[in-house]
Amino acid sequence: MTTIVVSPLARIAEMAVRHGASEMISLMAKEQSFHRPAVIKAERHLLLGMNDISFAGTGDLVAPQETHVRDIIDFARSWDRTAPLLIHCWMGVSRSPAAALIAALAVHPGEDDLTLARRLRTASRYATPNTRLIMIGDEVLGRKGRLVDAVKAIGRGADADGNAPFVLPLPAEIDVP
Repeated sequence: MTTIVVSPLARIAEMAVRHGASEMISLMAKEQSFHRPAVIKAERHLLLGMNDISFAGTGDLVAPQETHVRDIIDFARSWDRTAPLLIHCWMGVSRSPAAALIAALAVHPGEDDLTLARRLRTASRYATPNTRLIMIGDEVLGRKGRLVDAVKAIGRGADADGNAPFVLPLPAEIDVP
């Protein structure tokens, strides 16, 4: 079964090695620096500079934008799925779970949004997907509100300390458009 591994920054190297990932999406604030794990191919690392906020117009902070979401979708659709995709942000709770849902629907558009969101909740009791990323992803992927409603249905995750990576399994049959 194909999987997406979601991790906080502090555990990306461990998770990449443990799960055999060679491709990674990083959703980090522009001023945050980190080292890409050696097992991640440089040409298969997407770095998106954004803060974990749900609205635009907050001074120097960068809100998730449609271009970020389109980059996630394009990267996911180019993922060869021979190994897990690693997605991370600072805490592994908001931006990266949202990106994982978007990536999952990019490669499996026939997936039921609520089933996917429930699978996310089963994988992580802490995940609270970033609402702005989810809203933009819903629009760009043409989900007609289903993704937004599904994320609302699973509710806010439990309080987290940023040390709870998880694996989101994807269906065996992948139907890329």
